[in-house]
Amino acid sequence: MAHLPLPLVKADPWLEPYSREIEERLYRYWGMLRRIDQEAGSLLKFASAHHYLGINYNSERKGWYYREWAPAAEALSLVGEFNLWDPKANPMQRNEEGIWETFLDEATYKDRFRHGGLVKVHIKAKNGENDRIPAYIRRAVQNPVTHDFSGQLWMPSQPYQWKHMGVNLATLSEPLIYECHVGMAQEKEGVGTYAEFTEKVLPRAKSLGYNVIQLMAVHEHPYYGSFGYHVSSFFAPSSRFGTPEELKELIDTAHGMGIAVVMDVVHSHAVKNFYEGLNDFDGSGGQYFHPSDRGNHPGWDSKLFDYGKLPVLQFLLSNLRYWMEEFCFDGFRFDGVTSMLYTHHGLGTGFDHYGKYFGFDTDPDAIRYLQLANTLIHQFQPHALSIAEDVSGMPGLCRPVEEGGIGFDYRLGMGIPDYWIKLLKDQTDEQWNIHDMWGTLNNRRANEKTIAYAESHDQAMVGDKTIAFRLMDKEMYFHMQVNDSNLVIDRGIALHKMIRLFTIALGGEGYMTFMGNEFGHPEWIDFPREGNNWSYKYAKRMWSLAENPDLKYQYMDRFERAMIDLVKKYEILSAAPAHQLNMDEANKVIIFERAGLVFVFNFHAQNSIFDYQFYVPAQGRYRIILNSDDAQYGGHQRVADDIDYHADNKNFLRLYVTNRTVLVLKRID
Repeated sequence: MAHLPLPLVKADPWLEPYSREIEERLYRYWGMLRRIDQEAGSLLKFASAHHYLGINYNSERKGWYYREWAPAAEALSLVGEFNLWDPKANPMQRNEEGIWETFLDEATYKDRFRHGGLVKVHIKAKNGENDRIPAYIRRAVQNPVTHDFSGQLWMPSQPYQWKHMGVNLATLSEPLIYECHVGMAQEKEGVGTYAEFTEKVLPRAKSLGYNVIQLMAVHEHPYYGSFGYHVSSFFAPSSRFGTPEELKELIDTAHGMGIAVVMDVVHSHAVKNFYEGLNDFDGSGGQYFHPSDRGNHPGWDSKLFDYGKLPVLQFLLSNLRYWMEEFCFDGFRFDGVTSMLYTHHGLGTGFDHYGKYFGFDTDPDAIRYLQLANTLIHQFQPHALSIAEDVSGMPGLCRPVEEGGIGFDYRLGMGIPDYWIKLLKDQTDEQWNIHDMWGTLNNRRANEKTIAYAESHDQAMVGDKTIAFRLMDKEMYFHMQVNDSNLVIDRGIALHKMIRLFTIALGGEGYMTFMGNEFGHPEWIDFPREGNNWSYKYAKRMWSLAENPDLKYQYMDRFERAMIDLVKKYEILSAAPAHQLNMDEANKVIIFERAGLVFVFNFHAQNSIFDYQFYVPAQGRYRIILNSDDAQYGGHQRVADDIDYHADNKNFLRLYVTNRTVLVLKRID
């Protein structure tokens, strides 16, 4: 096989020894694409299985078809309230492809097979006779008494009427992502709803300046505390937050605000629950998932898809199209990509050599699925956002498929939050190494875009700590009043602001925060579970803390708004990478230029230096346009930011550089 001049390999000579593997994955992708074109006509048509499988109304025959792929099953029948759950009433017929079908004539069933009715599919197979939830069901609801789930017919008399055309994604070159969980987005002790989120949280995200909402836990999931990552019904928006129409209203309202909405899609695994999910659906021991141990994730206690099967590919690709087509999502953040890429799922593996990315440990079927998924997403919406959660650093993950890549637009900079937590946990302020800080924030693959973030939602969970809580801990409960002077709180607020600006200014081409972290939310997330007596006390966000003029949370909240405004105004994220100007280890001072602005960070615990001299790109007058030590951000107002600072004819500028402060300067002439 002749080597192709793949741009991915040409751009990175270290990939040359692995060019054959990269070519082979491209050939596998092309081969599957040809097969799909031959069998379905196109990738977009192939990804339309939700219009054929599941429950769909047929306007020509005036009735409903229900179809289910279950090749190893012995018998299927549709059961529900409409036929008093009688498995003999509506048996299904199997075709040669293993798809079962039944038809319900509207004239006969219109008064029984109606909107809101509960349904299941009765399956007779090697694993016995069981009532299961249809795989393509579009709504599943939980019985409040028995707690079991059923499929629900969702056929409202009036379809949702969209009010807005959507966001012009072609102009979204600097994604600023506000990551959200609808259920815990309210201050009440209980489950928040789509409607409450639309009313209360969307305006906050807009006022902060974020232009993308990333919604977690959209797929239906039986256990609330899984954070939405143990999915049972992939085509059903979680009913615990409200109706599908209310989710559409949320997305529509966001679009009216100029905010794109990205879905946290979970195609890396599925819940192992038998009755709620897809596990052993047709009794074969596999079907949607790998059989035996390979089908079980050793770390997540969940099931693993068999991406090599054509019907599984069709199920997952149709799922992507469905969410974009039916709910107008603007893209996806793919969860658990590292687990998908490698058969070892990244567990206990250090990716310290290029050889770790190729060979027997990679899953070629999963790679091909991700290539097809990204192709489909961008065929459906050319400017949709596609973001990979990958900790391994797989080369080419965010390069076009035709170059030998996997096709994502962005990858999450997962090493950044890990770095900050390790630094705060293991080192004193005096031990911080500014060269390590610079290196970590700039350590990313060239020509592959990164979403930087200072802390993840995982670090807000019980068992870990957010940056704010790690900095200030229990002192946040006692010393957050504006007139209460406290050294721990002063340090914490100062470093919280600096870490976030350092991350957004250096870490990538996009930025993300988890809701509430922007103002230093003081408490962890703890979903109701047996261990806390099923309490909702910590499964919420206390927005009133940031809005209370008597508390210091307002300072971090106000700085966040100024920071985001600065980033948008000067287009920092779409600018070239930062250019280092000054590294002063003794004083913990880092100075760099990006987007024509000069950033001056002093991380030292004590050293404030008068008349600090440093090089700038050009002579002239400079003015401070953001000062973290400003009183409105909880600082001590030690630096005058209402005067001009002059760089001499040798391009040296002098400035009072105070400890634990970041100053941003702009040349004005």
